[in-house]
Amino acid sequence: MVSVPARRQQVAYGRERGLSARRACTLFSVARSALEYRSRKAAKDAPVVTRMKELSAQYPRYGYRRIRIFLNRDGHRMSPGRAHRLWQTARLQVPRKQPRKRIAAAPRPRPQAPSGPNQVWCYDFVFDHCANGQQLKCLTVADEFTKEGLAIDVDGRIRSARVIEVLSHLVSARGAPRFLRSDKPGSAICRYPTTRSATCWWPRATRARR
Repeated sequence: MVSVPARRQQVAYGRERGLSARRACTLFSVARSALEYRSRKAAKDAPVVTRMKELSAQYPRYGYRRIRIFLNRDGHRMSPGRAHRLWQTARLQVPRKQPRKRIAAAPRPRPQAPSGPNQVWCYDFVFDHCANGQQLKCLTVADEFTKEGLAIDVDGRIRSARVIEVLSHLVSARGAPRFLRSDKPGSAICRYPTTRSATCWWPRATRARR
């Protein structure tokens, strides 16, 4: 349903387009006596809205409920509904809180960009499904410098022992890399390459604190 002030604006627009006042009021269902009506609510709420903007700038993390408490102390008594209406009229909002990034307690070795083959390997898991709905889990290992796919192992489930076995075959055939990168850390997986002159490294995920 269109509000009365909006219909008065429509009448004004119709008169600008050449309609008479009587015709425009009939089309938009507005009484002719209401054309010259001026609401006193805006003038009444103006000092409250001004003070609300000042408090919002002073306390940016406070919403309309807390700002209403300060307004009541200043003598502007109002209900929560009116405070919410004025808050929306002034188009005020609490800024979204920026998530904090977690910082590692101890520095971890971060591999530089590889300058040659067999320096940094990365492995990850890729999932797919068969036509009958069975899930497939794929272990993929790649060289970050040459972009060569070193191994792809596919099975219904892949445990850490299987990952260690695949990495063992690669280390035996190609030698151990300087870094082994993964975003799914596991103590059983990372214990193997570290004993063969490789450093296991994975980016730690950062989550917003709630």
